[in-house]
Amino acid sequence: MPLKSDAHQWGSLAKTFHWLVVLLIIVQGVLGLYMVELPKRPSSFWYYNLHKSIGMTVLTLAVLRLAWRAFDRRPEEPASTPHWQTLGARAGHALLYALLFAVPLSGWWFDSVTALRPLYFFGLFEIPHITAANPDLKDFARETHEWLFWLLVVVACGHAAMALVHQFVNRDGTLSRMLPGRARALASAPAVATSVEPAPTASENAHVENTPAASILAADPAARDPGA
Repeated sequence: MPLKSDAHQWGSLAKTFHWLVVLLIIVQGVLGLYMVELPKRPSSFWYYNLHKSIGMTVLTLAVLRLAWRAFDRRPEEPASTPHWQTLGARAGHALLYALLFAVPLSGWWFDSVTALRPLYFFGLFEIPHITAANPDLKDFARETHEWLFWLLVVVACGHAAMALVHQFVNRDGTLSRMLPGRARALASAPAVATSVEPAPTASENAHVENTPAASILAADPAARDPGA
């Protein structure tokens, strides 16, 4: 599968970024809802550190994905897509990109203003805080992070719903262009050359029978067999 996208389908790198981010966001949502119900004790810190590390991974992937878009073309919209739907899809994608940055950045900000403990990326190295500690902003930072996350969930669900509508209602193959390992059937199918000639028509048969060669064969049967 080509690395870069073409006029009809997303490339393998764009697909990798897309589905990896989708998977990590789902993991983040489940992990975040689970860890807030845990008692605040040292044994629970592991979940928080994992949540923060995955959030920084999503932010890194968002940066790489946006950078790749500068070099990678966007597939053309299906010809049957109305102009207003194209504009809506572009606006939805822009909002998704903005939230992919805003949600992890707000979590990083929340961790910074609380400054409870250092932020280690999967235990490998420490990530510095982006602002000074400020307990007065703790509640506001937490609520901002939570509301941005739920907004991301709503926008992502709307994006997925529209992709399913295009795929199964409009049947224009929009979702198929982003599925892993999916190739365009029409573009990838090899052309089959055929050498079947059409059967001669009645007028063509009459023409052949009236040629001099046909007249000789009819008058001299021996001419049909060179060995006779």
